[in-house]
Amino acid sequence: MEKFQAAMLLGAVGDALGHGHAFREDSASGPKVQKEPGKVGGLDHLVLSPERWPVSDNTVMHMATAGALVTDFWCLDDLYREMVRRYVDVLEKLPGQRVDPATIEGCSQLKPDNYLLAWHTPFNEKGTGFGAATKAMCVGMRYWQPGRLETLLEVSVECGRMTHNHPTGFLGSLCTALFASYAIQGKRLEQWGRDMLKTVPLAEEYCKRTIRHLAEYQAHWFYFEAKWQFYLEERKISEDTENEASFPDHYNAEERGRTYRKWSSEGRGGRRGHDAPMIAYDALLGAKGSWTELCHRAMFHGGESGATGAIAGCLFGLLHGLDAVPVGLYRELELKEPLRRLGEELYRLSAEEE
Repeated sequence: MEKFQAAMLLGAVGDALGHGHAFREDSASGPKVQKEPGKVGGLDHLVLSPERWPVSDNTVMHMATAGALVTDFWCLDDLYREMVRRYVDVLEKLPGQRVDPATIEGCSQLKPDNYLLAWHTPFNEKGTGFGAATKAMCVGMRYWQPGRLETLLEVSVECGRMTHNHPTGFLGSLCTALFASYAIQGKRLEQWGRDMLKTVPLAEEYCKRTIRHLAEYQAHWFYFEAKWQFYLEERKISEDTENEASFPDHYNAEERGRTYRKWSSEGRGGRRGHDAPMIAYDALLGAKGSWTELCHRAMFHGGESGATGAIAGCLFGLLHGLDAVPVGLYRELELKEPLRRLGEELYRLSAEEE
């Protein structure tokens, strides 16, 4: 249970660190961002107060997904209606400066008063953003057992395309849900990317069965898979071997920034549904269990570090818990107790299913 609680808390910590206004002034410069923690004495002396280090919609939407998952729903359609209700409610209450515009646009298409079609949204050419990926780790926590893969797949795809109805967007939600389940299962980290790519064709089959937007999906489906295949080959973990991921000899903040921009589709690392999980995964591989190193790689870079930080922090919590994390980072964290309770409930429900 402790690791489930840690996952919810550290996802929010990663979001707050990456999103925090102390780092926004030089958000385009990774090396400058890297120097900011030193100005407050390092991560060990940093206290994330809600006033100075608020969480963004990444955390609040993740909580909305988790909140729906721990309700007493009778069927998945009822779960989706509950997600719709919570997503719309969240956006009505969050201050505008803390919500990604793509998420606002996606949620505007939801229909909470339409019983049959509440979660059916139009295909969206602009629905490629990271927002689907950052709200779906809890799906993998709820359905982490290998025998629940079909449910994990369906729920993560549907929750993703509610707000980001484009394969690059909602395959990101499938990716982060799968990574969370792999962390709980104890799969070797280098195996995660390969196993995720093997699951993507199952998602395509599911989408074909739902008979929605097939032509549009088909035109855009390959991009996500191609980007991830290139990434795994770059790290030399595309084959079933025992190799560790291969990194450049001098992979400093400046070099990481260039690499993240190269993976992006628009020159801002972590902006899309394929590269936000990719940067988080890359950071986990490179950090080798070090929380501080994870922060340097996932939370403090010149791209969408709130998104990559939220994903990386959550997955780190599932792998390692809170022991390696300075207490000040979560002692006064915004929404700390609701996050902890959601982690506890997700653990209880997933354990009951086992």
